[in-house]
Amino acid sequence: MSASATAAISVLDAGGQYCHLIARKIRELGVEAEVRASDTPANEFAGRHGIVISGGPASVYDADSPSIDPAILSAGIPVLGICYGLQLIAHHCGGTVQKGERGEFGLAELRTLEDSALLAGTPPGQQVWMSHRDLVTAMPEGFRRVAETASCPYSAIADPARRLYGVQFHPEVVHTPHGQRILSNFVLDICRAPRDWDPVHSIEALEEQIRRSVGDRNVFFFVSGGVDSTVAYTLCLRALGAERVRGVYVDTGLMREGETDFVRHTFDSLHAEGTLAIEMACEEFLGALQGASDPEQKRHIIGEQFVALQERIIETRHLLDGHWVLGQGTIYPDTIESGGTAKAATIKTHHNRVAGIQKLLEEGRVVEPLAQFYKDEVRAIGRQLNVPDTLLERHPFPGPGLAIRCLCVESGASMVRDADGWVVPVNSVGVQGDSRSYKPVLILTAGGPREATEVINRRHDVNRVTACLGGNAPVDALSVRPSGLTAARLATLRRADAIVRRLSHQSGFETRVWQFPVILIPLGTADAPDSVVLRPVHSVDGMTAEAVVLPDSLRAAMAAELLAVRGVAAVLLDLTHKPPGTIEWE
Repeated sequence: MSASATAAISVLDAGGQYCHLIARKIRELGVEAEVRASDTPANEFAGRHGIVISGGPASVYDADSPSIDPAILSAGIPVLGICYGLQLIAHHCGGTVQKGERGEFGLAELRTLEDSALLAGTPPGQQVWMSHRDLVTAMPEGFRRVAETASCPYSAIADPARRLYGVQFHPEVVHTPHGQRILSNFVLDICRAPRDWDPVHSIEALEEQIRRSVGDRNVFFFVSGGVDSTVAYTLCLRALGAERVRGVYVDTGLMREGETDFVRHTFDSLHAEGTLAIEMACEEFLGALQGASDPEQKRHIIGEQFVALQERIIETRHLLDGHWVLGQGTIYPDTIESGGTAKAATIKTHHNRVAGIQKLLEEGRVVEPLAQFYKDEVRAIGRQLNVPDTLLERHPFPGPGLAIRCLCVESGASMVRDADGWVVPVNSVGVQGDSRSYKPVLILTAGGPREATEVINRRHDVNRVTACLGGNAPVDALSVRPSGLTAARLATLRRADAIVRRLSHQSGFETRVWQFPVILIPLGTADAPDSVVLRPVHSVDGMTAEAVVLPDSLRAAMAAELLAVRGVAAVLLDLTHKPPGTIEWE
């Protein structure tokens, strides 16, 4: 959300993955909020009721780290610092910030030490969501220590006289259950901001936005059959009419079992007959991906293949007259995780943000009606558009498809045994302290999510913890073997994914989780070179996620069927929250 002259609350963007989410949560309180650069001069906040400083991936003691105009801390406007924002306030007010001996990622237990306006109405002991390694070790003069966790003595601080507040945890995410009450305390009670914002975005306003952006041009979509691209496509159909919107579904060879037929039937049900074509490009994509093992390289290859295919289709259909723009179902998490704001770290480059797409964006040839929304908001818009629930309730599926769920390595290696378990020399992508990590995986010797969180906070050498649900060989007999993105490995993953989806649907478990990726990693034996990883998570917006433990009966049924798949050596369950692990493995 851009700067607004009428916003009551300004959110300063220090590069945090959740900056935009803070503004959204404030708007849900009925208060208009804007996002501004962290170093915006203090004199530009005249008339604001309050300021929130977001988290971020930097350290306050780094020379080039994002900062603020210190004058905002003495302007009399209430200020709330979140995570890195708390550290900035402490740093500028004379406190001490240091790198902690251990990080705090995921769930933590907050204990209130004294009453405060900020935590009013919340329990004395409550769950909060953390993502940090740096922490305040000495408070500035005038501040009071309001709350702590086992690893963070200054988890909430306050200087009511100067109306300055800070929390090390993230109240804006769903996994801090009382977080919205904390934001409400700050925005409504401390800042006394007016409730003058209607958080319900009308379909008519979105359609008008599309018409202004497109002008007299037409729109061409690559559709995936997922929630985002289908809702964006439907919005454009309503705004412009079927004669001005065209779509192509590309079967890249990286799709799930039965996906192409599902997409064809879905668009028939949306009364979009004649607007969608299906393009088979399996050999084209798989050929380009040969030899690629790095996840960012895979994402870039797939994104550029989509751009090249788009150009070819436009040329063969004589659409080079300048009257066409590209439509995309981009949502806000795609943008922020791709490093889409000035201070944000790149966690992973989404296929709709690769170089070819960026060039089209710069030329004004892209329309993205959902770019400011989150997945749950997109589903709500889809319901207003009468998009069928069979599509809206589908679990999210990444644009690059199974390519980023089929992990590859260039050289083999043995696992390393330590006190916690086995370190698997296969890297996966994570997000720790708002920064990207790319580290090995740990197979835990014993324990569940609580033990996994303790291990991940204590160790610096892994970013993901799993448990072994069963195998065709002992864990210590497995090793990592050189592997690429082959048709055979994709077939194994496609079969495993179909088994998991079927059993999840039959048991009703699919309704209890937000997403359930199935991953193939090159860990196994000579006869069975791969292992399957199960990744069920609960989330609302995809920005944070909580690992979900499978019921015993379902876990046993899945393990038994998956171990019967040719080439599968073991079945693992991912116990890692987001952060520190991303939802996808890459």
